Amino acid sequence: MKPFTTVRSRAIALDLANCDTDQIVPARYLSRPRAQGFAEALFHDLRHEAGREKPDFPLNRPEWRTAELLIAGENFGCGSSRESAVWALADAGIRAVIAPSFADIFFGNAFKNGLLPIVLPADAVQGLLERVQARPTTELTVALAEQSVTCPELPVHRFEIDPLRKHMLLEGLDEIGLTLGHMDAIAAFMQRYEAGRPWLQAPSRGHPAAR
Repeated sequence: MKPFTTVRSRAIALDLANCDTDQIVPARYLSRPRAQGFAEALFHDLRHEAGREKPDFPLNRPEWRTAELLIAGENFGCGSSRESAVWALADAGIRAVIAPSFADIFFGNAFKNGLLPIVLPADAVQGLLERVQARPTTELTVALAEQSVTCPELPVHRFEIDPLRKHMLLEGLDEIGLTLGHMDAIAAFMQRYEAGRPWLQAPSRGHPAAR
């Protein structure tokens, strides 16, 4: 998983509340394997009409096509608990989503895939939306170590994050990677555990139980 330290990028203004996972990734894409990628599925039905891109949809605007940050409305990622919604955002190059609130399952899935969900007060999010809508080339800076979102001519916004999740993002670790980092301690525990329980050991060939 790619570490998240500091991201400086333009930000897509998606002024949409209660954006659900079916809008993020339509259900017909759910059967595809993870390795195939989900970038093309991201907001597909909102981005297209009659087989063509809607030029006024935020993700289709040329100034935001390569943006790594997304600003959205409240309750982002609600609906069904499809992890592919996070995959699609990550595959499209989005590193962080800023919103007043997130659906719980989406919020957890985001961290598991290296996507940073940032919760800010509604008025702060609205200020950021208005800023990037008025000046689409504005760049925001998200610094995870400082837990801050910086936008020119606006106050610096601080966000809360669980310390363990912060550590995992900074180091680029998922749960498996975090566990592997403790292999020496795990091996030492198993050695002590088995030494105190010799009956757990496989019997040797010379032992009567092995005959």
